[in-house]
This record gives sequence, C-alpha cells and structure tokens, in this order.
Amino acid sequence: MTEQHSTQFERGTDGPKVIVAGVDGSDSSLRAASYAAGLARRQGALLALVYVQPVLAAGAAMGAPVADTTDEIAENLVAQIRHETERVKGIFDIRWEFHTFRGDPYGGLVKAADELKADAVIVGASEQAGHRIIGSVAVRLVKAGRWPVTVVP
Repeated sequence: MTEQHSTQFERGTDGPKVIVAGVDGSDSSLRAASYAAGLARRQGALLALVYVQPVLAAGAAMGAPVADTTDEIAENLVAQIRHETERVKGIFDIRWEFHTFRGDPYGGLVKAADELKADAVIVGASEQAGHRIIGSVAVRLVKAGRWPVTVVP
C-alpha cells in the first residue's frame, strides 16, 4: 500500500491552528483580541493579530501624514500587546504574531486570513452607526463564508 499525503491546506481538522483577530485599537477590537487569545491558548493555536492600516487618498492629497499616523497606531498596538503578554507570562502563554496590511479593513482581513491560512477569524462588533446601512466588516466577513467568524461585542 502506498500512503498519499495531501499537500492541499485543510482547515480545522484537529481544531484551529491559526486564529486571526482584527485589531484597530477600539475597545471592541481589543475585547476580540482577548477572546481570540483565550481561544488560541486553549486550542494551542497561533494567534495572528492583524491591524489594517487604512489608505486615505483624500487625506494624503491634502498633505496629511496618514501613513505616519497609521504606523504610530500599529506601533502602539504592538507595545500594548507586548505589555499584556508580559503581564500574564507564565500563566497564559500563547504564541502570537502581529501583522499589518494596508487597505480597507475588510480587504486587509481577507488577505491576512488567506495568507496565514486562518482556521477562524475573530473581530469586534462595529461601533460606527453608518455600518448599519452599508454593512460592517464583520457582516461582510460572515457573508464571505470562507472561515468561521466570531464577532465579539
């Protein structure tokens, strides 16, 4: 008998191996990251924290330092995450990575989940009223139907 090994990626066969959590500094995104960290710890999965740096063409056209501001947000998020992981080190050890992507939040999270071969995507509930009309990132991710998506209030 010949054993054949599949080289195709298979999601969720023995529990999640990679959990993607979208973070942007908002309270709901930080709650989502905490929830994802607990899930990653219990499942022995890698936690991939993803910040999508918005590209604001209008702001750049008016001379606003958009890239500098979003880089600073990313640096602050990494510092905050490092501080929290050091605070609970030895009690709640988890493997984590921080990734940044540029673009719109939905497209960035889709790209991150695809590239990192995510088994699950965790996001915070939208705090913006306009998303009731055009749809939040969370709703768009759920409708994509490519990963299990958990929305944390």
